[in-house]
Amino acid sequence: MLKGLYVAYTGMLQEQKRMDNLANNLANADTTGFKKEGLSSQTFETVLVDKIKDGSEGYRYARRIGTANPGVKIGESYVDWSEGSLQVTDIPMDIALGGKGFFTVEFLNKNNESAQFYTRDGNFQLTTDGYLVTTDGDYVLGRAGNNTTRLKLDPQQDFTVNMEGEIFQGGKKVGELAVTDFEDYDYLEHYGENYYYPVDGATQIEPACKVFQGYLETSNVNVVHEMVEMISVSRQYEANQKVIQTYDTSLQTATQLGRLNG
Repeated sequence: MLKGLYVAYTGMLQEQKRMDNLANNLANADTTGFKKEGLSSQTFETVLVDKIKDGSEGYRYARRIGTANPGVKIGESYVDWSEGSLQVTDIPMDIALGGKGFFTVEFLNKNNESAQFYTRDGNFQLTTDGYLVTTDGDYVLGRAGNNTTRLKLDPQQDFTVNMEGEIFQGGKKVGELAVTDFEDYDYLEHYGENYYYPVDGATQIEPACKVFQGYLETSNVNVVHEMVEMISVSRQYEANQKVIQTYDTSLQTATQLGRLNG
């Protein structure tokens, strides 16, 4: 097998995946609280060294290194958790978090099964019966002791939210936003719709963020940077294409010479 063809092929796959990520980031540049994603990659040498140094099977036993596939190994996607800037809206239902933490929402799937999801998108709405919900209609949860419950307010009265997430109407505390944080964000999976959910190993911690009413957190996507990255990805994709074209031309020439010599 011509290894150069495989190396160029895996390089094209990697750049295609990167382009998909960049396109998704740009599509969500105006999505409230969106966190941009990236894609890691590993060279054959890095994967080989990791395999050789892997002691999980014990060093006293002979073990296979595995199939030697040269080229680029597509790694895992990762999330840039840096905060977006806060935009003033002066709308009471718009709430933003300053610092690490997430709003807690009750998500209903197609089977009408509920689960607690987490989001940075504070573009909320108030229903006619007084429930605070997301733009998708999912209930925003509040804290009631050690439990969470749906936040229900009096739709006929104005409400204020202080920096601790406490909600007041008529000078009285009527609820508190359930703001949640996690020790390690590597244990959070992106669900879509700007939601995240914890997987095994996730540990909740006390949030240290501030709550700002009348603000929205913008996406942390830098459009100019993403466009520059797109140009770079396109050029690298084309470079791998040229490698394959060169191999193709060389093989055609070799085939013709073989026929002439035959």
